[in-house]
Amino acid sequence: MKSYSMDLRERILRDCDGGLETRVVATKYAVSESWVRRLKQRRRETGEVAPRRAGSRREPKWQAHADRLQQLVAQRPDATLEELRDELDVTLSTTTLWRALRALQLTFKKKSSARPSKIGRMSKSVGRPGKPK
Repeated sequence: MKSYSMDLRERILRDCDGGLETRVVATKYAVSESWVRRLKQRRRETGEVAPRRAGSRREPKWQAHADRLQQLVAQRPDATLEELRDELDVTLSTTTLWRALRALQLTFKKKSSARPSKIGRMSKSVGRPGKPK
């Protein structure tokens, strides 16, 4: 979401300083009342009204292991997330590891946890996909 412009912020604060109620100012400029209250509070407490920088500046925990992770997936594309984590020898959750693979655009093949059925499909197809019965 894009930040509100400095011009809009200054006009809102000018109207608030002029005596207009928060609700009236919010309606006039099509912003939320809570945003106007927070803007006034921030100016009162810190003197700042400019938009803050968006986003996280922190590097993901997996970033330091990206090269090794790519090598492991290339060597064993059928490894599970748990196996990859064990081979990396790091304390990352499987969710973090999954996010790392996705960010690196690496795919991996899951191992089947059960043997295939000897008698065939387990459920019968009812009709064409996407069509009502």
